[in-house]
Amino acid sequence: MRGLLILIAAFAIVWPAFALEPGEALKDPALERRAREISKELRCLVCQNQSIDDSDAPLARDLRRIVRERLAKGDSNRQVVMYITARYGDFVLLRPPVKPVTWLLWFGPPLLFLIGAGGLVWRMRRRRRARQTAPEPLSDAEKRKLRRLEQPEGGET
Repeated sequence: MRGLLILIAAFAIVWPAFALEPGEALKDPALERRAREISKELRCLVCQNQSIDDSDAPLARDLRRIVRERLAKGDSNRQVVMYITARYGDFVLLRPPVKPVTWLLWFGPPLLFLIGAGGLVWRMRRRRRARQTAPEPLSDAEKRKLRRLEQPEGGET
C-alpha cells in the first residue's frame, strides 16, 4: 500500500512534464522557465480545459514550439502572448482580458447569482407576507355552503 502511494505521489509530481517532449525544451534554463510560464497561461484549443503546458495534443505542441521560437528570437513574454493572441484570438488565453466582448464571461456568473439571490429573497418575503395576512371573512353564501357541507348525509340537524 505504501509503495502504491509513493508511486501515485511521484506520478502526480511529474505529470505536467509528460506533455513537454524532451526535444522541445530550450537549452537556456531562464528562457525555458519563461516558456513554461507563458505556456501555463495559454489554452489548448483542442482540449480547452488544459493549458498548452499540460496538453499533449499536436496543436498544443505546435503552440509550445512557437512560444519557444519567439522567446529565442528575443520577444518579451507580453510580445509572445500578443503574437499568439493575434493568431488565435482571446479564446487562447486561460484568463481573457476584461473588455466589452468578454463582459458576459466575466460578469455573467455573478449577475446570475445576484438575480437568483434577489428572486429567492423576493419569494421568501412574499411568502412571509402571505402568512401574516389574515384571510378575509367568509361571505354569507360561503357560510351557508359550509353549513350544508358540515351536515351529515341523510339527516338534518
